[in-house]
Amino acid sequence: METKTEQATKSYLRTNLPEIRSGDNVRVHQKVKEGDKERIQIFEGVVLAKKHGAGIQGTITVRKVSQGVGVERIFPLHSPSIEKIEVSKQNKVRRAKLYYLRTAKGKKARLKAREFGIPHAEPISPETQVEEEEITP
Repeated sequence: METKTEQATKSYLRTNLPEIRSGDNVRVHQKVKEGDKERIQIFEGVVLAKKHGAGIQGTITVRKVSQGVGVERIFPLHSPSIEKIEVSKQNKVRRAKLYYLRTAKGKKARLKAREFGIPHAEPISPETQVEEEEITP
């Protein structure tokens, strides 16, 4: 049974969100209003944390280094100002929260890439295997 809060926020939930995990490199397209003009600003970085679940209050913390200075932004996943979120790369991590990247420098700040977007090859069945012929010299 849904609570009144869940019923009220159900229409505001996004359905087109990709699966986002800690360690993913993402590009967040956000609408920015400057005066009477509106444009889309892209923020690209590593997801440090995903908080507050999949509900209307869900957020992601994204970090990038710009001109030698670390910049972090917290994006509400279901905000109407977020145009779209693209996952550009997935990294293999062993933690849910990657706050250690704030102080890590050099090699310690690197994340290992995980296979992304490549369909897994199916094992070859015996019927489709080609028989090898013996070659005699």
